[in-house]
Amino acid sequence: MTAATDIVVVDDDLSIRDAIADCLSAHGYHVRVAAHAAAMDALLAQQGTDLIVLDWMMPGEDGLSVCRRMQSQGTPILMLSAMASTPDRVIGLEVGADDYLAKPFDPRELLARVRALLRRAQKQADSESAPVLHFDGWKLQLEQHRLLTPAGAEVSLTSGEFALLRVLAERAGRVLSREQLLRLTKGDASEAFDRAVDLGISRLRRKLAQSATGGEALVQTLRGEGYRFSSKVSRR
Repeated sequence: MTAATDIVVVDDDLSIRDAIADCLSAHGYHVRVAAHAAAMDALLAQQGTDLIVLDWMMPGEDGLSVCRRMQSQGTPILMLSAMASTPDRVIGLEVGADDYLAKPFDPRELLARVRALLRRAQKQADSESAPVLHFDGWKLQLEQHRLLTPAGAEVSLTSGEFALLRVLAERAGRVLSREQLLRLTKGDASEAFDRAVDLGISRLRRKLAQSATGGEALVQTLRGEGYRFSSKVSRR
């Protein structure tokens, strides 16, 4: 992580707060500190953050309440607490904390958990920003090689079926011959035959039909010409 990675540490114990800040700052993070929830809110109003290290037991609003109201904001939260029993950990995680660390803790474990949470958040951000093709409520996630139905269910596709669907969807409205589909999905050096395209399209249409009503109509067959993706596609 770089110094641009911002972390807010919220703990009413000055010695613990400063120790955490010193540890994280020493490893290149930009750290801001707050003694209670209201001070944290003031910091976040000035600038958002990449992660919050949050104490459970604080005067005024406690950590559980903070987690509940921030759950929808998507900021990773590492909960700290002297209450180390399993029920306490479960409660902390259920109200919205992304991880839970019992006091006292080893600074090396704190650092490892912070790094893990930031990696997880970055992967999620990358996933959400990856190109996605949208058509009739369906979502084709190109980076993850996933197809989601309008109801949100995932359709299991082979790599070949996914490649065919992607090529067709990216060229929606165009008629693609078997030769073009072979070249676009297999490359110029492919030794596959026209029949392989027909079989792949047949399996793909069957899966689309089984997954959602009208799914088979997304891929049209034009006799003697090839195949065409019938739906309007947007990329975002």
